[in-house]
Amino acid sequence: MYKIALIPGDGIGKEVIPAGQQILQALSGMESHLDFEFSAFDWGGDYYRLHHKMMPDEGLNALKGMDAILFGSAGDPDIPDHITLWGLRLKICQGFDQYANVRPTRILPGIESPLKLKHQADLDWVIIRENSEGEYSGVGGRVHAGLPIEVATDLSMMTRAGVERIMRYAFKVARSRAKKHLTIVTKSNAQRHAMVMWDEIGMQISQEFPDVRWDKELVDAATARMVNRPQTLDTMVATNLHADILSDLAAALAGSLGIAPTGNIDPERRYPSMFEPIHGSAFDIMGKGWANPIGTFWSCAMMLEHLNEQASAKRLMQAIERVTAQTRLHTRDLGGLATTAQVTQAVIDALQPSP
Repeated sequence: MYKIALIPGDGIGKEVIPAGQQILQALSGMESHLDFEFSAFDWGGDYYRLHHKMMPDEGLNALKGMDAILFGSAGDPDIPDHITLWGLRLKICQGFDQYANVRPTRILPGIESPLKLKHQADLDWVIIRENSEGEYSGVGGRVHAGLPIEVATDLSMMTRAGVERIMRYAFKVARSRAKKHLTIVTKSNAQRHAMVMWDEIGMQISQEFPDVRWDKELVDAATARMVNRPQTLDTMVATNLHADILSDLAAALAGSLGIAPTGNIDPERRYPSMFEPIHGSAFDIMGKGWANPIGTFWSCAMMLEHLNEQASAKRLMQAIERVTAQTRLHTRDLGGLATTAQVTQAVIDALQPSP
């Protein structure tokens, strides 16, 4: 039995995470070896209004015994973004040293990219984001608040240990894919200390993977390459901030942020890893039944892969693709009118074995 923590969080997270639970329960009912025990946690903006914190101080202890975490979103229009992010999502990511953020991107059947591609397979990427330090290390501060001499700093902090492990992880992912190609995204022309070290370590780690082709791209040039020459990319590794931006661009190029998944991974499996859609809390559509649950379902498939349930993950992805191939089942972000509930039921139906 797998113990799964459910943290819907804010906004449409409260709609898509229950939909994800429905999918996993349906899959469990069809596969006798697959069993889940779900534990729900009401952390997020509503919790903050009651307790002045996004999650309890001992919250990580409540999650330690879980096999995986399914997370919705953090963000509330009435609470500053840095409080919602650092108080919940980043507290879990950093607390459990989930240092590899993995974001696969490809164009699913029935979904059109804004790019004019000859072949949909020309856009099939995995972006590996360093998830524990860099620009989001939390180092910095403010002094002389409100005065003309006020100073605010945020420092990007990179450690050799942190860069080595994300580079090694990225090369391993690239090795596992058909093209065996890794692009190291950098900005070492302008950031001449930490990013130069990033480049140097990337070159050093590459020597451990002689079967993986690799190249280097400045982050600004990488955005243009993603649009103009998507077929030349496969696996990318970038810093916390750079990959955060590039992966949202990747999702948009694949058709919608609503379909995009991510995994916050502890590769050493010391702690539970966390899986989530990347679309955010989207309060403007909360409660309307418009949220696209595909990003959550794909995140569930990633979770199953992480749990070494490869056959179940494949079955779920095939069901997802059968549903996205039907344009009548597209939600509003994809130009359709289908509801969250309709898409969820369609995926459950698609999971059924063929007669």
